[in-house]
Amino acid sequence: MKDAVIEPILKLADLRRSFGRGDAQIHVLTGASATLYPGQAVALVGPSGAGKSTLLHVAGLLETPDSGQVLVQGRDCAKMGDEERTRVRRAEMGFVYQFHQLLPEFSALENVVIPQLIRGRSQKAAEERATELLSNIGLATRLKHRPAELSGGEQQRTAICRALANSPKLLLADEPTGNLDPKTSEHVFSELIALIEKTGVAALIATHNMELASRMHRTLRLENGLLVEVAR
Repeated sequence: MKDAVIEPILKLADLRRSFGRGDAQIHVLTGASATLYPGQAVALVGPSGAGKSTLLHVAGLLETPDSGQVLVQGRDCAKMGDEERTRVRRAEMGFVYQFHQLLPEFSALENVVIPQLIRGRSQKAAEERATELLSNIGLATRLKHRPAELSGGEQQRTAICRALANSPKLLLADEPTGNLDPKTSEHVFSELIALIEKTGVAALIATHNMELASRMHRTLRLENGLLVEVAR
């Protein structure tokens, strides 16, 4: 029997993105290409201003590239209309940012429940899913606490659970531990990688921390608008 072919979750092909007009144009992406597979944590590195956030926005269908393809599970999303792109984002993607962006008036549990309710899951099922995720990441005793009552690490772990609440195929994270002290950053990062491997989500994680990047499955460096695989 032949080995099963593992299909990529995300394929970026010859992405180009510029800003400005005429001679004042800044070419941020100049043909960036990459492929992400299930269960892989892929680090996205590069100097400040290289375009990492732009690349994440394009991959996450928040920005439209000037040209190129963004294939999510084989579907080219780059040329979709706004409504269809929004449906793909909600169904297939989760996002984690440097600052947790939790809803301050709701508890940790409620913050993880709400995106599930928006997707149409019942209250009971959403609460069970949220409780499972938060408990798996060490927050079983903090479910009813609001963000202001949580530490920075607990807030970010809650944000990670929120991003994974609807079982996305693709996780995009922009400096998810960049706002944490080194000890807390290490703890949150370890739990994030464990969740990626357990759930089988494909993850693209922008970071300036090269030590953390070296512990992911692969590293992509954004150089002169192109993505270069970093040899291990």
